[in-house]
Amino acid sequence: MNNAVLGEFIGTFVLIFFGTGVGCSINLNKTLAKAVGANWVLVAFGWGIAVMLGVYTAIYFNAPAHLNPAVTLSFAIGGITDWSQVLTFILAQLGGAFLGATVATIHYLPHFAQTKSDEGNSVGIFATGPAIPNTFFNLISEIIATFAFVFTLLLLPADFAPSLKPLVLAFLLVGISFSFGSTTGYAINPARDFAPRLAYTVLPIANKGDSNWGYAWIPIVGPIIGAIVAVTIVNLF
Repeated sequence: MNNAVLGEFIGTFVLIFFGTGVGCSINLNKTLAKAVGANWVLVAFGWGIAVMLGVYTAIYFNAPAHLNPAVTLSFAIGGITDWSQVLTFILAQLGGAFLGATVATIHYLPHFAQTKSDEGNSVGIFATGPAIPNTFFNLISEIIATFAFVFTLLLLPADFAPSLKPLVLAFLLVGISFSFGSTTGYAINPARDFAPRLAYTVLPIANKGDSNWGYAWIPIVGPIIGAIVAVTIVNLF
């Protein structure tokens, strides 16, 4: 495994490990966070920090720090990433995401055992779901949120200090959460949704609810479309 692929694997692991940890912390019974109350601000900043840490980790291994199959695929279509890297990067991202969700689950296993499915032990800890189920508009929401993320990402100044860029990405994700995240939970990343959803399905978690696989294609297809549209438009400039 070359350094770039390893970086995508470990970077995505870190992203999902911290991000899923936020979901567990605020949803499962008898956690300190749930005891004092949690809100959307905690979710937004938790995932923003998770992205920042994942990107810093991937950069350490000289990876491009996509951490997202939609970014990898759209960048290849736009001529930013070599097609020879696409499959290995995506597999690394999915594997890292699954491992991250698994380790977070192990950390919170006693709390899963204390939480029934109707009390918060649901796939929403791991993956996204719509506030209002509507296939067309749920897909549109994921397209728009991902477009906003990738479009803004690509327009960051080229001479931006590399060491500060992950911090800016954290605030970009927080902004996406505040502005566009309340409809579907802003997956904007197929690996962030599919692999943790799979982990919730196959891991021996007590009291777990349904994994909602009927919805799972939307946070895969929507981010891919949104990212491709963003890269295509930026390439026209």
